Amino acid sequence: MSKPVVAIVGRPNVGKSTLFNRITGGRVAIVENTPGVTRDRLYREAEWRGRKFMLVDTGGFALGEDTLTASVRRQAEIALQEADVVLFLVDTRTGITADDWAVAEMLRRSQAPVILVANKIEDFRDESLLHEFYRLGLGEPFPISAAHGLNVGDLLDLVVELLPPAGEEESVEAVKIAVVGRPNVGKSSLVNKILGQERVIVSEEPGTTRDAIDTYFNLRGKEYILIDTAGMRRKSRVDTPIEKYSVLRAMNAVRRADVALVLLDGVEGVTEQDKKIAGFCHDEGKASILIVNKWDLVPKDSRTADRYLEALRYELAFISYAPVLFISALTGQRVPRVLETVDVVAAEARKRVATGPLNDLIQEAVLRNPPPFKVYYVTQVRAAPPTFLFFVDRPDEVHFSFRRYFENQLREAYGFTGNPIRIIFRRGRK
Repeated sequence: MSKPVVAIVGRPNVGKSTLFNRITGGRVAIVENTPGVTRDRLYREAEWRGRKFMLVDTGGFALGEDTLTASVRRQAEIALQEADVVLFLVDTRTGITADDWAVAEMLRRSQAPVILVANKIEDFRDESLLHEFYRLGLGEPFPISAAHGLNVGDLLDLVVELLPPAGEEESVEAVKIAVVGRPNVGKSSLVNKILGQERVIVSEEPGTTRDAIDTYFNLRGKEYILIDTAGMRRKSRVDTPIEKYSVLRAMNAVRRADVALVLLDGVEGVTEQDKKIAGFCHDEGKASILIVNKWDLVPKDSRTADRYLEALRYELAFISYAPVLFISALTGQRVPRVLETVDVVAAEARKRVATGPLNDLIQEAVLRNPPPFKVYYVTQVRAAPPTFLFFVDRPDEVHFSFRRYFENQLREAYGFTGNPIRIIFRRGRK
């Protein structure tokens, strides 16, 4: 049974992301005084009194009709359709606005229970601050201070009471997939194509996605968490605090992911920033897939893909273990192969090798190409990434060529497709 959903809605700058972070226990959503910082809807798992639920932070409702404002409003409306409980935040400092009335009008048609949450309360004894909000017709306002955490526990008590009855929750570990790349390479378009819906806002304007956005879904009995991230620009191009936080979110998304999808622009080719992004995924030890997007726009002949792959492998030689897919997120060309490949590299990341056969393999490799040091014993000490500990007599004298030689032997015997292999040399005795 899937977890119930609690959606936080309201006009811009009423404290939705602050409450979201307070409940989820960390700075997940970007918080700024600038209205409209959250544009897409963000999902995180939360728990209160033993009940687990998905908490959704949405972009602020506004009455503007420009394309981006309409997209933000549509994202919030989708979140409402999924919600089992709705938290409608209003700001007691500014009172009711035209946007508040518009949100309230829509929520009165909602099938889910709605809690009217009066935020930014400083004096809980002053009930006059709440009086005008009764006019919204959504019942008694519930006073809180999200910034200071005041009364938030009581609010969660009420939320838990309104959730649907608890059922058996599946304990399947979902595969976490981070979609990373430069701005405007098609990350959000790929996420939407995989999910079959407009899950994240897609715009020609670079930097539309500001947060790392999680989407939970189930396909053919397998659970996934798809994380769309903000475009990772060069440091010299990051000129606002919001953009700085966005890049940090993208980096943290890679760290908590099982698989990284590194998107490249098929028309522009590999850039220096692409190398840095792929290098970050490699350094973090993540299973990775290189995805060349916009392949439908590349002029082709019978050898285009071969030439492109050869150039790609040259430019990104340090991540030569990663599979390469040529896709079009716009048309859907080869997009189904993305999750198929994710399943492969995720399984390879979890692979463990028995110690006996592993030592037989390495001793044979030593006989074929004797190193200037003695290898006593080898064992796999962890998975994801596959990490092997070599006990040798002189670890400080191991040349990188033998490190590469042993890695090639391990790949030839056991695969580890899409995964970096870590080899540690430590002094040991026979």
